[in-house]
Amino acid sequence: MRHVREILRQKLELKRTHRAVAKALGISNGVVGMLMARWNRMTLKWEDVKDLPEDELERRIFGPRLPSTATRPLPDMLWLHRELKKPAVTLEVLHLEYLEQQPNGLRYSRFCQHYKLWLAKQRLSMRQVHRAGEKLFIDYSGRRPSVVDPLTGEVTEVELFVAVMGASSYVYAEATWTQQLADFVAGTTRALEFLGGVPAAFVIDNLKSGVTKADRYEAELNLTYDEMAWHYGTVMLPARPYRTKDKAKVEVSVQVVQRWILARLSSRLFHSLGALNRAIDELLDALSARVTKHLKRSRAQLFTELDAPVIKPLPTSRRGTRSRTGRKR
Repeated sequence: MRHVREILRQKLELKRTHRAVAKALGISNGVVGMLMARWNRMTLKWEDVKDLPEDELERRIFGPRLPSTATRPLPDMLWLHRELKKPAVTLEVLHLEYLEQQPNGLRYSRFCQHYKLWLAKQRLSMRQVHRAGEKLFIDYSGRRPSVVDPLTGEVTEVELFVAVMGASSYVYAEATWTQQLADFVAGTTRALEFLGGVPAAFVIDNLKSGVTKADRYEAELNLTYDEMAWHYGTVMLPARPYRTKDKAKVEVSVQVVQRWILARLSSRLFHSLGALNRAIDELLDALSARVTKHLKRSRAQLFTELDAPVIKPLPTSRRGTRSRTGRKR
């Protein structure tokens, strides 16, 4: 509104039409009409304001000017990102909380735009929003650790089971002899005990131990693994074939475990599965305590804040499974 004074002068002193004023100043009829409608609702007289400075004249007519978007306080984007993982939390809810603290803050559309721009700059493995306590992603590593027989020197490659919570990226890992059903069920059971609770669903790759027949729309589940999910009060959601985004969370976590655990164990010899798993446990604790660059929180902190309060408690009874050393419990 750089033409406030001139619009008022031409309308009030010269008595020109809206169209004539708009044409003279190179503006639209609507701008002239809007200003005059506001003026007519006020009790001011032209003689009272015609000599006021431009800023004061605008303040009299339009009220105090809000801070520009560039100077308005921005929300804490990391806080937004963490809060959005909680159940039933939306950007609209967070915007209302933000305005309670910053009444002159960003309007909703700009608030959302700033968050989306921030999110686009982050090196996040997925653009999916993982809700707290919702999914546990499970897979095996393509790279395998090994166990050396202390008597014969025979080297046996073993499997690396990995499970990760979607919201917090809290990782569990262990070595098992095989990917077969007994080891798969036992690994899942120990992962839940490590978490201290049960998520709403398991997302598994199309392993024969969990999925008898893969299908894009209706996979045929392994009966034993399905019964285990029923025992824990959760469900299985097999990843769709050739849909890498369905399990991208665990694939990234597998890479993290390979780099931060397997790489550091590569120069060490282990003569039993139990010794290997004890070493994995130590490095897993360090990985969980490591603060991530983009969220400024460790996986353990995020799990405590997001997933732990909402996952279901473990059932009071447990079926027998093999221990990490291969003995029956």
